[in-house]
Amino acid sequence: MNLPSKDQWTENFWSANRLTIKGIVVGILILVMLIPSAFIANLVRERGERQDEIIKEVSSKWATAQNITGPILVVPYQVRIETKKVGSDNTVTEVEKLTKTAYILPEQLKINGEIFPEIKYRSIYNIAVYASELNIEGNFASIAGTALNIPEEDLLLNEARLCLGISDFKGIEDQVTMEWNEQSLVFNSGLPDNDVLKNGLSVALPAGDIAASNRFKLKLRLKGSEKLSFTPVGKTTQVSLHSTWADPTFDGNFLPSEKTITPEGFTASWKVQHLNRNYPQSWKEGRYNIDESAFWVGLLQPVDSYAKTMRSVKYAILFIALTFALYFFVEILQKRAIHPVQYILVGMALSIFYTLLLSISEYLRFNAAYAIAAAATIILITLYTKSLFTTWKVAMLFGGLLSMLYGFIFILIQLQDSALIFGSIGLFVLLAIIMYYSRKIEWYAKPKPGISA
Repeated sequence: MNLPSKDQWTENFWSANRLTIKGIVVGILILVMLIPSAFIANLVRERGERQDEIIKEVSSKWATAQNITGPILVVPYQVRIETKKVGSDNTVTEVEKLTKTAYILPEQLKINGEIFPEIKYRSIYNIAVYASELNIEGNFASIAGTALNIPEEDLLLNEARLCLGISDFKGIEDQVTMEWNEQSLVFNSGLPDNDVLKNGLSVALPAGDIAASNRFKLKLRLKGSEKLSFTPVGKTTQVSLHSTWADPTFDGNFLPSEKTITPEGFTASWKVQHLNRNYPQSWKEGRYNIDESAFWVGLLQPVDSYAKTMRSVKYAILFIALTFALYFFVEILQKRAIHPVQYILVGMALSIFYTLLLSISEYLRFNAAYAIAAAATIILITLYTKSLFTTWKVAMLFGGLLSMLYGFIFILIQLQDSALIFGSIGLFVLLAIIMYYSRKIEWYAKPKPGISA
């Protein structure tokens, strides 16, 4: 019995398993091409972080996000503590007076304002900031009408102050004045304490006026960036805003009860009752984090190219795997061997698409950048495929399939919330097509002379 030589055995093994071996090599190449995809993802993340740094830098010099809280009436009062001391002859009662603070929120609070957006430019980045004009008015109930139960003689009315919380003082454009029962008062920086408000303005009130029902009115011109928020401290709080910004975001503890958004801008209004919050209208002991009830409108950029680019990078494995699989099948059907280096070159072209998308989207809108980067990549791979398979039919097939794939991914990026279901269905259809056409491949057929994997 004649046994095959070592060279014959190697040749027979290669002939019988050449497609399996080539498939393993292609699979390894797909995994290898994930390395540049990971570097590109890091690059996108770094550019996004750089944008965030620029936004914070510009915002810190203009004014950061603003939160308006109040006004809040702060009234000191005295508490008598009696201490009895027994002496050798008699009992002596000593009275110690401690000063504490009561906080009273307005009965009615109405805020009507307009937001004037503005785009600031720093390097290649655009930062949305705003100026605003807010008309704030309302009234306080009499102190006797509150649930504080403080004797009138213990109230230090001459030390009472009205406080207005503002997050960033850099945003105050004009002197803040207020009409209090038809008297004009001027606010100053600083608060009597920081138990309720962390930053803000305050003004001393006429002692003779705050025992009765009091009305107030003030106009606040305030700059800020990113968002403008309000804390609903009124027993009934009503806020109405108008702006020419066409892409607002509403968030916080309450959403607008009414809103209208058009290409020319938006209008929105909120109405919040004290029953919707978890803190009272007045208190004299304990602390409440009243800012937790805040709501806001955001003037964020409508298009975040870095977020969309990062989402597209996540589909890199899909591009590379499907393209390599298609090359592998065409290679078998056309009986023309493709070298692993040529696979890598195609994979690099697919990876460079993301760097093109990233760099172009920093200057153009994301949709235009995506179209330019995709067109350049499709043309490059189509021409390279023509040189590999020497036929325009195969090259145009690749170009058409890549166009469909880039279009499919673009749609997924736009869908956002429903991307998972449509993406899953699309991948299922693609897999079904590949499985259908793979039936025609004779996996154990011997190669023709001169053809190798």
